[in-house]
Amino acid sequence: MSHVVVTDIERLPLSVVDAFAEFGSATVHEAMGRIGYLGADIRPIQQGARVAGSAITVLTAPGDNLMVHAAIEQSQPGDIIIVATLTESPYGHIGDLMATQMHTRGVRGYVTNAGVRDAQELREMPFAVWARFVSAEGTVKDTAGSVNVPIVIGSTVIHPGDVVVADDDGVTIVPRAHADEALELSRRRVLKEAENRAKYQAGATSMDVNALRPVLDDLGVSFISQKEYEDERW
Repeated sequence: MSHVVVTDIERLPLSVVDAFAEFGSATVHEAMGRIGYLGADIRPIQQGARVAGSAITVLTAPGDNLMVHAAIEQSQPGDIIIVATLTESPYGHIGDLMATQMHTRGVRGYVTNAGVRDAQELREMPFAVWARFVSAEGTVKDTAGSVNVPIVIGSTVIHPGDVVVADDDGVTIVPRAHADEALELSRRRVLKEAENRAKYQAGATSMDVNALRPVLDDLGVSFISQKEYEDERW
């Protein structure tokens, strides 16, 4: 297929998307069976931001941000623009001017496996960014790519309209078709964690709460005194 800009993607209701921000990327990732995480190298530029939004996907050449401009035009309030490059791209694909456009249009954030620049200005803006690189080196605008087609970051395939959940722990993708199930699983996980937190506050340990003693037994781990250890060691 030739390069395209898909203009009429399906999005979930904002009420569903908004609910994911309450849980954050780690909880949603665990609740879905440890899938959807974009990897530890996609890091927040700022600290303390927690957002969820509908994915506007961008596939672009390294060192070229032409298709990001096209994606901004397709964005709606509640979206997150997520950009994948064909190969590693340690360039500043966006800075504060493009972030200003996105923020003005109601875009909630920007995620990329490439780079950004104007890091200080981005941190000072009410606009959240996650990127692999920070670089002063800019890009060109002369290579075709596509907007709102499936892209891949790390081991995760992202489709337009998927839910992007991003915070200080990184970015997790929720497939749009499984959003209701993922939301329910996330709610259950939070309730379970609240129960465990109360147990810990009462003095319990995770060895017992998580039934880890039999696991250690099965692995052949022994509990011995220091004297027994020293006698055995020497």
